[in-house]
Parts: sequence; C-alpha cells; structure tokens
Amino acid sequence: MDFTFTERETYWRDRIKSHIDTYLRPRVGDYKKEMESGDTRWKVLQVLEEEKARAKAAGLWNLFMPPQGANPHLDTSVEFEGPQLTNVEYALCAEEMGRLGFSSEVFNCSAPDTGNMEVFHRYGTAEQKKKWLVPLMNGEIRSAFLMTEPAVASSDATNIETRMVRDGDEYVINGTKWWSSGLGDPRCKVAIVMGKTDTGAQKHQQQSQIIVPMDAPGVNILRHLPVFGYDDAPHGHMEVELKDVRVPVENVILGEGRGFEIAQGRLGPGRIHHCMRTIGVAEEALEKMCRRLTSRVAFGKTIAEHSVWHERIARARIDIEMTRLLCLKAAQMMDTVGNKAAANEIAMIKVQAPNMALKIIDDAIQAHGGGGVSEDFGLASAYAHQRTLRLADGPDEVHSRSIARMELGKYGGVRGGVELTSGNLAVTR
Repeated sequence: MDFTFTERETYWRDRIKSHIDTYLRPRVGDYKKEMESGDTRWKVLQVLEEEKARAKAAGLWNLFMPPQGANPHLDTSVEFEGPQLTNVEYALCAEEMGRLGFSSEVFNCSAPDTGNMEVFHRYGTAEQKKKWLVPLMNGEIRSAFLMTEPAVASSDATNIETRMVRDGDEYVINGTKWWSSGLGDPRCKVAIVMGKTDTGAQKHQQQSQIIVPMDAPGVNILRHLPVFGYDDAPHGHMEVELKDVRVPVENVILGEGRGFEIAQGRLGPGRIHHCMRTIGVAEEALEKMCRRLTSRVAFGKTIAEHSVWHERIARARIDIEMTRLLCLKAAQMMDTVGNKAAANEIAMIKVQAPNMALKIIDDAIQAHGGGGVSEDFGLASAYAHQRTLRLADGPDEVHSRSIARMELGKYGGVRGGVELTSGNLAVTR
C-alpha cells in the first residue's frame, strides 16, 4: 500500500495550513472582540466577512464540492465554483480547518451549508440551483437543515412527525424541529425540511424534503438551544415551529417520497467531513497539552517529566494516527468505489473520531488544571462541541449496530445493512 500523498493532495493541504497560520490565527483576538461587542451576539461578523473575501480571492473557496465526474447523472445546468477536490484531498484540508474553529466558514466549507449545497447540486432543479445554490456558493446567504424533532426519537428518522400536506399548488407544513443548526445567523435565508407527505406509503417512502424560505409566514423560532452552555453565536441551534407554512409544489426536492434517498446522499459525506475536522481538533489539543506540560513545574520538575503523562501523550499520538488512517481509508473508498460501498468505513470513523478526540481533549484539560475548564485555552468548548458529535448525524449506538450487523452478516448471523439516522445536532457539516 502506498501511503505517500500526491503532489495535488499536499499542495491543497499546505495552502490551507499556510492561509490559516498567516491570516486567520492572527485575527482570533479580533474575532473574540467583535463577538463580545454590541448589543447582540446574533450578527454578521465583519472579521469573517473580510477573511472570506480574502480566501475567495485566493481561490480557497467551496473546497468540499466533489468533482463533476464523480456522478455522471448530475444536472450541470448551473455550474459550481471550486477546485473540485476528491474526498481524500478535502480530508487533508478539513483536518487543518479543524484546528481553528471559524476557519471552515472562511473557506465557505461550514455546516450546514456544505450539505445543503451538495443536496441542491446533486438533486435540485435548474431553478432551485439558480435561486439557492448560487448565492450559497457565493457566500451571500446561509442555510439550515431541519430534520430532528423533540417529540420523537430521531435516531430513527422514520419517526419524524412533521406533516407536509398538498393543497392545490402548495404544500402546507406543520411540525416542530429542534437542533436546527444555523437558524441564529441573520443571513440564514432558506432551510431544507424533512417531513412526511404520505403516511400511507411504504416506511421509507413517506418522507420528502422541501425548500422553505425563512421569511415564509408560520416559521417561528421558539427558543435558542445552548450546547453545554455555549450559544454558538452567531450560528446557533434553534427549536422552530412550522405552523401552516405554505410553499409552492416546485419546492419539493427530487419528488415526493424521495426524502430518505436524499438524506442518505447527504449524510454519508457529512459524517466523514465531521471526522476529518475532528482529527485537527485532536491535534490542536495534543499540541496544547504538550506545550503546557513542558512549561509548568510541579514537585521540582516539569509536569512532562512525570511518567503518567508519557503514557497519555503516547496514547494520544497512536490514536490520532490510527484514526487518520481509518478516515483516509473511508475517503479513498468513497472516491474509488462510492459512498455505498464505503458505508461500513464511514460508520466506523463516525464512532471512532469523536471518542478519540474527547479522550485527548480530556487529558489536555487535566494538563491545564483549572485553566483547562476555563475558556482561556479553548479546551472546554472543544470538548462540548466534540461531545455533540457522538449524537450528530446519528448516535454511536446506531452506527455500532450497523457495523455489528455487517460483521455478523459475514457469518450468516444477521443480514448486514446501514440504516439512515438523523440526530442533526450541530450537524450537518
């Protein structure tokens, strides 16, 4: 097996790393200062807008969009702008983005816009692309994805209760969604909503996905949902009521009953994008841990000289390397044999990555003592965000079940298969 990165892979990885180190890290202070200024945290940050313009001018934009040839059935009547990286190429870039939280948005590669853009690109009509995909690709608007519901166990997406009833040339939508990531941003202009259009159809053909403009009458944000006390402003995660919301029938994506098909196409890449960034989060935590241990003295020697930390550091490096290899294997399979064939690897990395990162971040917090649970070092918020990934895009238990069923299927125990899950807590990519 050849583990050498190609010239193109290293070229894009190094460009992203250099751009982050040169332009974005020096502006962390500006970012925090602007967040804390003014009367509201739910606002457009000029620091990000300035850096987005810089990244776009440098051609570091829409990196996640797959090569046109990856799906010969795509409607390319509306072209997208971007370097068309493979999953492996993007994996290396996403790892670098994971080391600095707001960098994904700077490159127009943040959730949930990435997943929504892929949905519009893969399944949308020419008119839907013109109206929503183009401004999203240009970074002019933001979007949301509404799937999870408070009243049902959304790890089984067949449970969703939001109803979409056709009335002449419109659909009338009623339901409540939560963990609707992105609705706090004043630039959020559109959401893709999953609900049931035909409760009498077969189990996985009852659901559809419909485009809902955020200014449609009946779209009511009920409350903001903090994550371990963090508001994630200006992005945010909201509980939203859809009360007699009317949208035209042409807002249905792909057609009635195709919601699960669309969600499968969306969530596969989304899960691995999270994992790519998670490796960067773990690398950042390990670096902070090592710097802290070598700079603090306890009981007459640096903390790094106490042997208990040798085992923790070694375990962290081993776990990061193993996880990166599994992530790259999943990405390489997606590029060569397709997302469906890579389903088991995607499920495995989805379970492994956040659990790996959480252990390393926890050790880094311990190394920082009281400072670790403050916001001085960013470790507490990193832990909070990574903990959500054990739920987002499907809980660990559902992915583990799929892995086990596939393994048992080799021996005739249980027929294998991967099932769609929801859980779009801070989700989408």
